Amino acid sequence: MKLLLDTHSFLWFVTSDPQLSATTRALIANVDNELLLSAASYWEVAIKVSIGKYPLTVPFETFFTTALVANGIQILAVEIRHAAVLSALPMYHKDPFDRMIAAQASSESIPVVSIDAALDPYGITRLW
Repeated sequence: MKLLLDTHSFLWFVTSDPQLSATTRALIANVDNELLLSAASYWEVAIKVSIGKYPLTVPFETFFTTALVANGIQILAVEIRHAAVLSALPMYHKDPFDRMIAAQASSESIPVVSIDAALDPYGITRLW
């Protein structure tokens, strides 16, 4: 099954953060699943790193490249069709990165792995 990881799900998984439930960790670790990460997620983390809200112990590019390759995670590029869906989304969620992830999940018809129940009104499948 294809899975789109929300930013926090990706970060919690690759850093072994205990906030990620055992069930969700097993879902992400299942080699039968195809893992995707939105380009919006690494953009979000880059902004947080640059303003000091998310410190990394290694350079940003090293962190992402290593985490993606080691876990077989592919980047889901932001396409015009994703932005088109985003442009029509109601403002249920105020975070622009989460809204793009919701738009991509809707456009691609794939579930999002996220703890964020604020995504639910978008009618996408959220797994946690």
